[in-house]
Amino acid sequence: MHPDPLVATPMDPIEQLLAERACQRLLLDLVHRLDLGEPGSVAELFTEDGTWAWPEGDRLVKGRADLRAHFGSRPADCHARRLMADVRVRVTSRDTATATSYFTTYRVDDTPGAMPPVRIGHYEDTLHRTHEGSWLLAARVLFLPCGSPTPRL
Repeated sequence: MHPDPLVATPMDPIEQLLAERACQRLLLDLVHRLDLGEPGSVAELFTEDGTWAWPEGDRLVKGRADLRAHFGSRPADCHARRLMADVRVRVTSRDTATATSYFTTYRVDDTPGAMPPVRIGHYEDTLHRTHEGSWLLAARVLFLPCGSPTPRL
């Protein structure tokens, strides 16, 4: 088996697997918080200066406070469930990783003019390991090739 060319310094295979799993778990925890938990708490999964970007519409939310405010402002009667698949984490060093994951979002919203109930897209993420050893999102970019732009809340 050849080492992953994206890994800058050789890592013990177990260490690499543990890093990949920790990053995957972080991304799944984020979806859980958005759908079944407290949406504003997703900010805790980001670095202090973490970003979430929607290239279509040139939108960017930067920093934990703004992320908490953005996701915490979702209407209580708007329900969504996201299905994540094919979460591919690439450990690029002992303290950095990237990930691509595909999603389908189903929404139920009785608001007139609400967005379509199904969206299909993918995320591209950059993750950093903290000094304590846990992983956090440094940047997330959302791509929606199938569906209309995500409305501002």
